[in-house]
Amino acid sequence: MKTKLILFAFIFGMLFAACKQEKKSLNDFMIGNWQTEYIKIEMPTVNKTDSTSVFEDDFSKPNVGRAQSTYKNDGTFSAWFKQPDGKKVGETSGTWKTNGDSLYVDYPYLGKQVQAWYSIKKTDEGFSGKVIYDWDNDGEFDDTLIMKTKRLE
Repeated sequence: MKTKLILFAFIFGMLFAACKQEKKSLNDFMIGNWQTEYIKIEMPTVNKTDSTSVFEDDFSKPNVGRAQSTYKNDGTFSAWFKQPDGKKVGETSGTWKTNGDSLYVDYPYLGKQVQAWYSIKKTDEGFSGKVIYDWDNDGEFDDTLIMKTKRLE
């Protein structure tokens, strides 16, 4: 009986701990260093035509550059592209916040102020994000960006 009670308490404790870890807020989850492994942008009205343009990149291949970022607990982040030789290029910084399963980012990029809400889904390695935005600068917020990331140590 005592053994069964200890086993029950152990199993209950493990379930409680697992549930408690799952409840980690997106805000706490985002703090740290990230690397984009995959990105895809579908732009259905590029240059105000009915043509769809798709940009897709798999950063997980060897000897390619890496999109990386760091999110800090003060609500700021920095992002850059790390070339295969280790050199950082295209560095930018901005602010971020979360609401439920959404990540809001605000940063300058190529002369434009980007303000976008990403829907975030946690994965085993990091997270996947999806946002609809005007990535092709045609005035239409109809472009879908999907990205997959992994946490860096």
